[in-house]
Amino acid sequence: MNGIGAQFQATLDLVDQLTASERAFREVAEEVVRHLRASYPHYTWVGIYMVEGEGLRLWAWDGPAPTEHVEIPLHAGVCGWAASTGQIANVPDVNKDERYLQCFLSTRSELVVPIRHGEEVYGEIDIDSDRLAAFGPEDERFLTELCDRLGALAAAQGLVGHRPGA
Repeated sequence: MNGIGAQFQATLDLVDQLTASERAFREVAEEVVRHLRASYPHYTWVGIYMVEGEGLRLWAWDGPAPTEHVEIPLHAGVCGWAASTGQIANVPDVNKDERYLQCFLSTRSELVVPIRHGEEVYGEIDIDSDRLAAFGPEDERFLTELCDRLGALAAAQGLVGHRPGA
């Protein structure tokens, strides 16, 4: 399974089914965030932000409360950094990262993985956890594979992306 556990693989299989359906990207995103939060206890809040113009807009989320950050400029915060560089941001302690834009007092760590296809970044998955250092390499590998699938869907549906460094 490419070094990915059975639960992660089951989620990827579900995402494959969703992306193969005729659903719009936003509908797929809503299903994905609900599934991730329900299936992985250390994923306290899950959001999908998509590139719109010079920023990111929240398209789907699941968690105990909404975030005030429904729009984030590229280059701002951990999310903006990940989208503008195309790199994963795994922050084990948000209180020690100057890029962090606080959403919830309970958040201790954050993982942001770009949704990309080829050179284009279409958005990202943003996951908060109430645990310190909640996300390991297995979460990064799993979410990279998941985001690759979402990136292919975004490209196929003609969504607008952003080229890191451009």
